[in-house]
Amino acid sequence: MSALTVLGPSFVLEHLRTRLTLILLVAIPVFFVLIFASVLGDFSAALGGKLAGQAAISISAGWGAAFLSGSLAFFEVVSSRGADRRLALAGLGAARVALARIVAALSLAIVVSAMAFLTLALRAGIAHPFHAAVAILGFAMIYIGVGALVGAFVAGPLEGSLLVILVFSVDTFAGPAMTDGSGLFAALTPSRKSAELLIAAGGGQGSPAGDWIAVALIGFGALGVALTAFWFTARARI
Repeated sequence: MSALTVLGPSFVLEHLRTRLTLILLVAIPVFFVLIFASVLGDFSAALGGKLAGQAAISISAGWGAAFLSGSLAFFEVVSSRGADRRLALAGLGAARVALARIVAALSLAIVVSAMAFLTLALRAGIAHPFHAAVAILGFAMIYIGVGALVGAFVAGPLEGSLLVILVFSVDTFAGPAMTDGSGLFAALTPSRKSAELLIAAGGGQGSPAGDWIAVALIGFGALGVALTAFWFTARARI
């Protein structure tokens, strides 16, 4: 446990020492809520969907948290691959290093989600703040899994980051209310339940208990995927 309390904050500081990361923690949520929302609305209209107004603004906060959390998780895996193996070999073990990485990734995701939530609240107000906060964090947790999984198998920063963006783009434009129909593929996108929860919260509507359970299962499942990815990259190669 002492190793986690030391390594977790250290891994967070790795990111925060970079000035660009600090700027992005503020700029990305603001960009998504203030600008990306109208883009989503335009694309939805072109695709025959009905995402607009408060729904588009609300869901953009989730996408801002998802995009930044996924990118940070990806680069956390790629940039620390060698260091994590050395830490594991030094006696910490791959499991403890992976747990510390998850603590760092989740801590950053909470900060990102808080910025997205605050921007949404200032931009348009939130009828159900707690619902919206949970949904935004759900987006972030899902993309921690996406970013870490891609980073575990794609070592190239350019190729991997493009793959994360591809998953993000497909997930976004297959989301709820983006087209005139749902279909099996749209129903299976990872962030769908979080998106539905966030749209409902932004519109002042409640969500059934099944949606809350689904968001929790998908979010913690994504963290489990991320934990496995961090363990995979940290374990010693024989």
